[in-house]
Amino acid sequence: MTKTAPAPVTLLDGGTGRELKRIGAPFKQPEWSALALIEAPEFVARVHQSYVEAGADVITTNTYAVVPFHIGEDRFAAQGADLAALAGSLARGVADGAARKVAVAGSLPPVCGSYRPDLVDIDRARPILAVLVDALAPNVDHWLAETLSSLSEAELVGELTAATGKPLWLSFTLDDTHPGAIAQLRSGESVTEAALLAQKLGATAILFNCSQPEMMADAVRAARAAAADLRIGVYANAFPPQPEEAEANAVLLDIRADLDPAGYAVFARAWRDAGATILGGCCGIGPEHIAALPRT
Repeated sequence: MTKTAPAPVTLLDGGTGRELKRIGAPFKQPEWSALALIEAPEFVARVHQSYVEAGADVITTNTYAVVPFHIGEDRFAAQGADLAALAGSLARGVADGAARKVAVAGSLPPVCGSYRPDLVDIDRARPILAVLVDALAPNVDHWLAETLSSLSEAELVGELTAATGKPLWLSFTLDDTHPGAIAQLRSGESVTEAALLAQKLGATAILFNCSQPEMMADAVRAARAAAADLRIGVYANAFPPQPEEAEANAVLLDIRADLDPAGYAVFARAWRDAGATILGGCCGIGPEHIAALPRT
């Protein structure tokens, strides 16, 4: 019997905020990665380019922090659409200038706070995400709703992006505060429920991000069992587990010593073996990590 060759891996980029800080871009709280977009957008293009040179097949717009939580209500009202449009055009320019095909993913963040399903407010999130969708749509190849901690956030994104006709990728963050526990969303909802919802919404991929690498393989297997027709991806973070009340991007966290490029690649191969065909990195994962990821 002829053995079927494994599906090729699509490489994502890595984290943006820390990479901006590392190369000297304007960077502080509360604006986080949005500050470079506001004050020195050339640094954002440099980060995108570094990931393309590392081998990324997909670069993600720098819109994770283009929300009132980071840039303030007044600035978002006055500049949110323009900043999101700029983020889209910067990524598009780098992708179009690459010597090979590179796709642009439109980042749609959790509006009411990362890691906090208890703060999810769909009525508040809807108009903010609508601004990002409208501004990004001309320059993105597909949507990447990131760090979703509940199913309701995914449902909202599905509603808002449907009319664009662009593929949707849904990426959930996992509860990694209890090592050894069954993989589940930070809301307590199951990976199986998330995969079935992704399928119902017509998403083409389900991913898991901004969680400990140790949690990911089990989530991949659960998603694969629930919705075998979906592509599955992983982009983990590199900092230690945080308490349940923690807010992602509240402070610049230390990076785990074992998650150098070689160490991260060991985890990535396990995700690949479990069925993931989209691999990348989140907070603390840089171009050198992406360059070390397996392609098969």
